[in-house]
Amino acid sequence: MPKLAAFPKAFMQALCKDGSMTVSEWIELAVQLDIDGLEWYAGFLEMADEANWKRFRQQVESHGKVIPMMCCSPDFTHPDPAFRASEIAKQKRWIDMTYALGGSYCRVLSGQRRPELTVEEGVQLAADSIEACLPYAREHGITLIIENHYKDDFWEYPEFAQKMDVFCQLVDRIHDPNFGVNYDPSNTFLAGEEPLELLDRVVNRVVTMHASDRYLLSGTIEDLRREEGGAVGYAKRLSHGEIGKGLNDYDAIFTKLKAVGFDGWISIEDGVDGMAQLERSVAFLRRKMAEYWPAVPVD
Repeated sequence: MPKLAAFPKAFMQALCKDGSMTVSEWIELAVQLDIDGLEWYAGFLEMADEANWKRFRQQVESHGKVIPMMCCSPDFTHPDPAFRASEIAKQKRWIDMTYALGGSYCRVLSGQRRPELTVEEGVQLAADSIEACLPYAREHGITLIIENHYKDDFWEYPEFAQKMDVFCQLVDRIHDPNFGVNYDPSNTFLAGEEPLELLDRVVNRVVTMHASDRYLLSGTIEDLRREEGGAVGYAKRLSHGEIGKGLNDYDAIFTKLKAVGFDGWISIEDGVDGMAQLERSVAFLRRKMAEYWPAVPVD
């Protein structure tokens, strides 16, 4: 059966910008949930001090949980080789961080969709940079996971490989046992595309998943596709919502994942309205996971 983790989506400003919440406070909240682990973020303010890495791992593991996944945002599509070399160095440090925390999966991205880049140029830059990180990841027993992403909070442009065709072209360029896909169905809506269509195309490469949900504030999916395709900025018609009450079809998603033997981590990136919402999302996913991956009876 897959395992369930949670990410502090509602507390990113507090943990990463103004310091109004400590990582230890987030841990103490999260371990009360019916989850197996906590997805980490490289940009937590307190992670700048490497002395904290071991301490946070011990705090999480003292509650019987683990830190399986690291969320970080390398920008590999910059035209300057020196900039890309710096991003590769950052990614290797994030691999170190993942390893120190006891994790197995560290996110990579393509980079920003800079207007001067052609698709082929961007795919080549991103693939070359990811491949430059793979030997280091392999040495540490870490799998690099590329997400069909929308946009890092601190980027000027959206994700280069946001669109399905570009994302699949990049994934198809890299074949390595320490590389796979972190599938995020909600981000597909932000690209004006179909989550299940993307899943069909990459399902055999999926090793982890982000679980969230979106709902339309107004209009239709067709309106979203017309207005948001290629736009800079967040999709104004879409909002975060409680998992199981939005646009994602988790029955279809889990049917497809189960069919290919998926048993990786599913991390909740939702709960923007607080812990009560996050608890309900956990409960929904636990029910669905038990339905599609029932426990094997013991003889």
